[in-house]
Amino acid sequence: MAALNYKHLRYFWMVAKAGSIARASAQLHLTPQSVSGQISAFEQRLGVPLFQRTGRRLVVTEAGQRILRYAEEIFALGDELIEVLHDAQAAQAPPFRVGIADSVPKQMAYRLVAPTLSLDDPVRLVCREGRLTPLLAELSVHHLDMVIADRPMPARYNVRAYSHLLGESGLTVMAAPALLARIAGAFPALLDEAPFLLPGEDVAVRVPLMQWFEAERLRPQIVGEFDDSALLKAFGGAGAGFFCAPSAVVPDVQAQYGVVPVGEIPGLTEQIYGITTERKLTHPAIVAISAASGAAEALASPKARRR
Repeated sequence: MAALNYKHLRYFWMVAKAGSIARASAQLHLTPQSVSGQISAFEQRLGVPLFQRTGRRLVVTEAGQRILRYAEEIFALGDELIEVLHDAQAAQAPPFRVGIADSVPKQMAYRLVAPTLSLDDPVRLVCREGRLTPLLAELSVHHLDMVIADRPMPARYNVRAYSHLLGESGLTVMAAPALLARIAGAFPALLDEAPFLLPGEDVAVRVPLMQWFEAERLRPQIVGEFDDSALLKAFGGAGAGFFCAPSAVVPDVQAQYGVVPVGEIPGLTEQIYGITTERKLTHPAIVAISAASGAAEALASPKARRR
């Protein structure tokens, strides 16, 4: 007997599953006459009838049932082969492991890392979030390719790493509308004795912010301190107090937390650094992050981007 014609076998399999040539031909995007002719040719090749007609429905014969069992296994194996090849291709994408200090605003982190998702040679993005010290330890033993932080590499750490300024943004004070409605006065005087959510000691902008309070003779009531920027904003969105957010992401913070901007702090900025073990950037994902943030466009305030 000649070699099995797998196209004929698929047509038979489709007709057997559909129960009629008309339905199978619609699924195959062929005319019923074409499918019927292919089934007839297959029966002639095999030398056995595969269907018998019962009323308007085609019923698979005993010989057809045996062939159908093989067909099910053959096409199931074919589907499994496609899945294995797809998984193998996905597994080939090298990981890009980036640590993000929890003091870095999440919206800014996304803007910086997003270019790695559209590289010509795809990478599998692996994000780790936490305090800066353990992230730098992971970087030092090459468990991370890059750390994104709100400060350059601290000199006190015995880690051979290099800091690359990715951009900077002004700082805007924000508040829930209900809280703002209860506080009278103009910015920044309205912050005096008002509830305020302060960044934690690990956040680089905390010290300049406190110095600005002193310079403006403001004594806000500190009702909470937060290392994690997202948690701070969540409390701010609930009306627990005024808080600061990078001016670059004010629209995002408004949309996510339902807060409004109160005023931008003059002369105060938040900087974002990429810390790597490379002095000269070569990793394609890191190069993409650096290129996208060039001229601080990724982090520039909305006002600055319009200029």
